[in-house]
Amino acid sequence: MKKLILVVLVAVTFCWSSRAEDQTPAIHTSATTQVVMLGTGTPAADPERSGPAVAVVVNDRAYLVDCGPGAVRRAAAAEKNGIAALKPTELKIVFFTHLHSDHTVGYPDLIFSPWVLGRKEALQAYGPHGLKNMTAHIEKAWSDDVRVRRRGLEQANATGYKVDVHEIRPGVVYRDANVIVTAFPVKHGIWKEAYGYVFQTRDRKIVFSGDTSPTDEVVKACDGCDVLLHEVFNPHGDELKDPHWKEYFRTFHTSPAELGEIARRARPKLLVVYHQVLERLPEADLAEQIKKEYSGEWVMGRDLVVY
Repeated sequence: MKKLILVVLVAVTFCWSSRAEDQTPAIHTSATTQVVMLGTGTPAADPERSGPAVAVVVNDRAYLVDCGPGAVRRAAAAEKNGIAALKPTELKIVFFTHLHSDHTVGYPDLIFSPWVLGRKEALQAYGPHGLKNMTAHIEKAWSDDVRVRRRGLEQANATGYKVDVHEIRPGVVYRDANVIVTAFPVKHGIWKEAYGYVFQTRDRKIVFSGDTSPTDEVVKACDGCDVLLHEVFNPHGDELKDPHWKEYFRTFHTSPAELGEIARRARPKLLVVYHQVLERLPEADLAEQIKKEYSGEWVMGRDLVVY
């Protein structure tokens, strides 16, 4: 319990007020539904930021969005901090925004590690077309591991490593007693399919942009939502002096100015900035740009913080 309280306090520490002259933060963890940042990073090998992965926790059930490198171990750390739903063997469902490697490298870990630790249920995986093919190749790559664990002295169960894959289209893709999950299309460069998600629970509406350049789809999906998680890049980086990379970021990601416009129109109660492409600059540089563009309440997402 002490560790969970610490997480809440950390979350509060990084919360900016809607008024520039008032830095008094608000607490966002009193709701039944919790947003747990398992990884806020990018392809950069930053030890402070694991790969993109977030958990929506409702009534002791965890729903993952993306599974970048380190997601299972970050989930185990969150369990130690008091979030019992993130015990690795309880990781049973994941929603992928798109199939870039930084969002999926943790997928084999999510398939096999909880099974090795005792998960008996097949993993439920939702995402763009291509996810079935990716899953089939992962299962083939680890087929000897499965054979040894099942037939050898470990006597692993025959079900927990399996995956039920659901390739999705825009619209409601999942519902149960806790949540309704709706996918909406976003623009991530030349990817044929990339999605954001809306998680509607009894007490909160949570929206994930996924990786995207500016799109009205995020604005429409949020429309005054409780929490909007949105990506951003720092346009001050030296890399963006190159016309090629400037074009890349323009078509694949969202700048602070663009994010500010989206947030003003979307009107979230709380904006959580994640997947921050820092471009080797201090986080404070990016934060200062966001503050200039958006006067609403927002936080810079950090691993293992709970909102």
